[in-house]
Amino acid sequence: MTKVCDNYSVGVVIADDNGRLLLIERKKFPFGFALPAGHIDDFSSPEACAIGEVKEEVGLTLTEVELIHEKRYENKCRRLGGDYHHWYVFKAGFEGEVVPSADETKQVVWADPSTLRSLADRTSEYLAGNIEESEWKKNPGLEPVWVEILQANSIL
Repeated sequence: MTKVCDNYSVGVVIADDNGRLLLIERKKFPFGFALPAGHIDDFSSPEACAIGEVKEEVGLTLTEVELIHEKRYENKCRRLGGDYHHWYVFKAGFEGEVVPSADETKQVVWADPSTLRSLADRTSEYLAGNIEESEWKKNPGLEPVWVEILQANSIL
């Protein structure tokens, strides 16, 4: 049974000591590279959701969690009614080693600014209709909403 979308999501900007951002390649729709993220659903707050989703998706414990962005974006998810999301985006430090979720994550990468830009350029090509859906699933760029969010925060 498909869940109903709560239309509230969090994402977390996590950077290593070299300034590279932690990205996951999603196994499930919406396909693409994204920062660790998820629906608020049953969590008690956006911050609690950020902590829980990062632990679930990449196995890290967050430290110094700070809200840096909040805005509604038109972006689809696989849940019923998931045509938009009100996003809460945090920046956080972390402890532990990356342990990707086998259920949700194809791969985890630490993306430097050049890699981030290449992934965003691929997204632009996809949105322009120059990359077929089947090719996108095999070799995606950034999930489109993340291009918008990262640009809005001067990260991209």
